[in-house]
Amino acid sequence: MAIPDVVLLTKADCHLCTEARAAVERVTSALGVQWTEQGIDGNPELQERYAEEIPVVLVDGVQRDFWKIDEQRLTRTLKRVLES
Repeated sequence: MAIPDVVLLTKADCHLCTEARAAVERVTSALGVQWTEQGIDGNPELQERYAEEIPVVLVDGVQRDFWKIDEQRLTRTLKRVLES
């Protein structure tokens, strides 16, 4: 069973990020998966790449969702990784 690497990219003063944190926490908790949060503030590379899409969910380094996190899609994605 593979363990997915789930990263939520956020920035300061982002109301969507607050909602995304809660969504990611609900999904990962239900599946017993850990996740991390990484701020893009102060990281020019991440700011250039993701500035207009924050918050962003990455699973194993691949962008899976942005702005409003679709919990059902994230659940399906993580289950596929867990079953591989």
